[in-house]
Amino acid sequence: MKQSINILISGGGTGGHIYPAISIANELKLRYPDANFLFVGAKDKMEMEKVPQAGYEIKGLWISGIQRKLTIDNLSFPFKLINSLWNASKIIRKFKPDIAIGTGGFASGPVLIMASRKGIPTLIQEQNSYPGITNKFLSKKALKICVAYDNLERFFPVEKIVKTGNPVRQDLLSIYSKTEEGKAFFKLEKTKKTILVLGGSLGARKINQLVENNLDFFANQEVQVIWQCGKFYIDDYKKYDSLKHIQVRQFLNRMDLAYAAADIIISRAGASSVSELCIVGKPVIFIPSPNVAEDHQTKNAKSIAEQHAAILLRESELDTFPIVFETLLKDKGKQEHLSENIHELALPGATTAIVNEVEKLLKK
Repeated sequence: MKQSINILISGGGTGGHIYPAISIANELKLRYPDANFLFVGAKDKMEMEKVPQAGYEIKGLWISGIQRKLTIDNLSFPFKLINSLWNASKIIRKFKPDIAIGTGGFASGPVLIMASRKGIPTLIQEQNSYPGITNKFLSKKALKICVAYDNLERFFPVEKIVKTGNPVRQDLLSIYSKTEEGKAFFKLEKTKKTILVLGGSLGARKINQLVENNLDFFANQEVQVIWQCGKFYIDDYKKYDSLKHIQVRQFLNRMDLAYAAADIIISRAGASSVSELCIVGKPVIFIPSPNVAEDHQTKNAKSIAEQHAAILLRESELDTFPIVFETLLKDKGKQEHLSENIHELALPGATTAIVNEVEKLLKK
């Protein structure tokens, strides 16, 4: 008789798919200490590094997405897909999962397709307000679809949808008690407003250029800036770390303290970032990347801005940044209004809610 359950999890390509997958695994591990976990990702993507760091085994598939323009990668896509379906089938046959969970990204496609073909219950978690191709396709066979936004019945069968929110770091739930600690950690002046600039772990070229072009403007506004410029750009911008009012970082290891210290946040609008910022509850200027699948970052930011919970500034409008920023900085009422509204959109119990749905499927 089978003693423990086997849980197969697939998702990756970006942190927005990987960290929710790890959060779900961690919560399941608390409830099922004897469970066996196996992750499946895309070879050469960041999940092959991040998942083992979190203590889980991962296998890689030879898979990538379809580019918008004709490339060698596109021509090889059918071969990659066939190879990945074959290898996903082999992994499933050997691991014998009781459930398969997909958090988006290219690798989750072959894994969940083969799992559902073998009669294994599948659950997908969609982080964005506008789903990617993979999850739209997988939704036909999935038994449950956990979402973070309203109105996704346009894309998914309504009877399968459960609004849970996106998993976020638990250390963000107590940031309001860490303001002093955050200011001390970053050696900030207590009397000055702090601006936190986030472009994702790899960095955002347009946001970095915006900050560089406005260094004197920030000095004139008498604000201090924590600038997370990303792995790809640290060599270009670390020289500005010598300025009194600017701190340049490749990566922020203590995001909770960075959020706690911030008065205003400038950020991309990836799904995980948006969910975190709802919990953080600070005034946000979203500058979404227009270069992502289905332009989902703009759609994420728009859905928050339409509820008067953040400011949306498109890359094509960055010349208006000084006016937008100065107006917000000087309007305390507007800051409070944005804070309250974005905080009301938070779903802090997302991981628990998703794992509750996984448990229901396991019990069936």
